[in-house]
Amino acid sequence: MNLGIIGCGAIGTDVAEAADTIKEIKKIYLFDINKNASRKLNKRLKKTEIKTVEEFLPNVDVVFEGASQKAVREYAEKILNSGKELIMMSVGSLFDEKFRMKLDKIAREKKCKIYVPSGAICGIDGILSANIGGLNEVTLVTTKPPSSIGKSCNKRSVLFKGNARDAVKKYPKNINVAASLSLAGKGFDETKVEIVADPMVTRIGHKILANGKFGRLRVELENMPNPNNPGSSYMASLSAIATLKRIIDPIQIGV
Repeated sequence: MNLGIIGCGAIGTDVAEAADTIKEIKKIYLFDINKNASRKLNKRLKKTEIKTVEEFLPNVDVVFEGASQKAVREYAEKILNSGKELIMMSVGSLFDEKFRMKLDKIAREKKCKIYVPSGAICGIDGILSANIGGLNEVTLVTTKPPSSIGKSCNKRSVLFKGNARDAVKKYPKNINVAASLSLAGKGFDETKVEIVADPMVTRIGHKILANGKFGRLRVELENMPNPNNPGSSYMASLSAIATLKRIIDPIQIGV
């Protein structure tokens, strides 16, 4: 299998490093609008080569996107029209229902899949299952050090309280987990989100509360920041790598 990577930031770097050690992956193509980022990563790995997306598409089986919502809008349709599988980290781009349905239609026609990793949260499998029986309410509370959101405050402050659709629009780089949770459960308009900046915390925390016919769900996670980007949780990288391995492995665990 050959892999294309769009975005050589913290998560893209973690995925590339992991892919470089997976025997089933023979070649890794790197692309980043910041050429220094792709060059730096390319020098350290064995299987990599720098190419534009248009150049590597004919030669890959799977494309990993770890760049931005803008990158998704620019490349997702091209990737799917080429019949390639897509792992998407910037899932906030899917809050646009027209765009999401367009990608869904292309993927069905080309018989390929769009994979959305769980990212920096746990419990997505439970939400997916619970939604089959019916969910009454889903709430996400995200607490971050102010610096990781680009804010400055001396006390715990609620920066946002509303639905996931508005949260993703307002914080496109910080709250992709709300998009993943929405897609798994009640949708962007009915998923409640609260974003908190707290100068006393050193880790990024996510709490999911849900109830429905299945019962009640409560999941809390304190993430270590990614060593290469304090604004990103290390769990997001691990989730991306796990999704890549899921595509390769014959035994599938979970829903």
